[in-house]
Amino acid sequence: MQTPDYSLSRNPFGKLVLTQADGTSHEGVVPVRAFPIAAPDDGVGMMSTDGRELAWIPRLDALPVAMRELIEAELAAREFMPEIRGIVRVSTYATPSVWTVQTDRGRTDLVLRGEEDIRRLAGSTLLISDSHGIHYLIRDLSALDKASRKILDRFL
Repeated sequence: MQTPDYSLSRNPFGKLVLTQADGTSHEGVVPVRAFPIAAPDDGVGMMSTDGRELAWIPRLDALPVAMRELIEAELAAREFMPEIRGIVRVSTYATPSVWTVQTDRGRTDLVLRGEEDIRRLAGSTLLISDSHGIHYLIRDLSALDKASRKILDRFL
């Protein structure tokens, strides 16, 4: 476990405060993942309110538990990217279409404006953007059930 040369806390307003070894405090710092999809626990920058990197964290799991929990809570509050576990149905195979999907956060409907809103990332990972700008992640296309893959094949 690495011992960083700074500390993290929350101020009375709930904002993260990073205090450096020399005593300099920075209120309202924001953790930013370098690789949010491919390697979410590798490379997190602690950014100041003006966008400067104040600290670099190579691995979240190398931090002391209390500090890691503060960062993970802040990331969870900022990041919203449901992961699609299955496609229940689509309204039509033409776009725009309404998709009913099962995600890690429950069942929901999304509107797919066009095939270009389905982007292939590394390997078998897909990112789907709905009409409201919400991004849905399919981490592993091959892990979906056969019916879901068949629906996706019509749009890819």
